[in-house]
Amino acid sequence: MTPTSFLYRHGDVLIAPVAALPTGAVPRPGLVLAHGEHTGHSHRIRETGTASLYVYGKDLYLLISAPTATLVHEEHRAIELPVGVYRVWQQREYTPSAIRTVID
Repeated sequence: MTPTSFLYRHGDVLIAPVAALPTGAVPRPGLVLAHGEHTGHSHRIRETGTASLYVYGKDLYLLISAPTATLVHEEHRAIELPVGVYRVWQQREYTPSAIRTVID
């Protein structure tokens, strides 16, 4: 990450710029970064044709190919992401019985 790079937080999703997609990353259909099982809401890219998702192992990557793409969710303010490649993390939480992914 360069000093001028930004981290983006969108609710329980963290998005960080990376230099490139990992070699061997596999395209994933759709534009939903994280889906809330309790609310049915999702963190997703609004405009089709501006972005693509990729999976490498258990890691999720977002490729923005347009000058910008809008990340939306029903409970959060929309944010504009500039062209580039990003790694996407979903927040996890600790409980005495397990470490689990946070679900909306």
